[in-house]
Amino acid sequence: METELFNNRSTQASESADKSKIKQQMPELKKKLVEMQNVFYAQGNHALLVILQGVDASGKDGTVKKVFSGVNPAGCHVKSWKVPTEEERHHDFLWRIHKHVPPKGMIHIFNRSHYEDIIVPRVKNQVPIEQIQKRYDYINAFERLLKEENNTIVLKFYLHISKEEQIKRLNERLEDPRKRWKYDPGDFVAHSHWDSYMQAYQEIFELCCEAADWHIVPADQKWYRNFIVLQKVIESLDQLNLAYPSQIEHI
Repeated sequence: METELFNNRSTQASESADKSKIKQQMPELKKKLVEMQNVFYAQGNHALLVILQGVDASGKDGTVKKVFSGVNPAGCHVKSWKVPTEEERHHDFLWRIHKHVPPKGMIHIFNRSHYEDIIVPRVKNQVPIEQIQKRYDYINAFERLLKEENNTIVLKFYLHISKEEQIKRLNERLEDPRKRWKYDPGDFVAHSHWDSYMQAYQEIFELCCEAADWHIVPADQKWYRNFIVLQKVIESLDQLNLAYPSQIEHI
């Protein structure tokens, strides 16, 4: 598991990268992802679930836009997770999640995910710690089920920005008319509990990695964040035996 990046130095990782070189590579990498996704969709042997987690303003929306904007929308679906509805609260916490996992041939992207049902209750003390501990086990079993029963590749990314970068981006939502619609005063309240959120995430990285490792992505620099996520998605697809179907099935 790549938790060694989860520290203050992770925000400095992009400093050793060649920005101009990476930006030159991005169009070819995106073209490769488009080509691979076409085969992935046609073949229909695997499913891909991409989970994007991070504190408010960490760049989840931007990652979806910049990394996946060129793929065939027929084979890709994005689901953003909000506060559970009244109906959802009357079911187990994974009920609403399971309905949106990808079928074979599809890429589904979760903007936030079932991990919110650990993080938020953990930080706000909404659920007894014994119940939180059980949810770690349930999630491990859930992700193992997706992997073993439906050939689902689960890629989990935590977009790690610094505390200073987060407050900067939250303030930009107040100042920039194009971002003002994202403003939520509750985000500043959450920012004041930074250490509690970091502790909650650290526990998740350590306890929820049985079926799929976490990838901690330094995200202060958006161009570097996009490169790392795109590169990892391509690497994962590259490990599959992707090929267009050679036979036509007759009805």
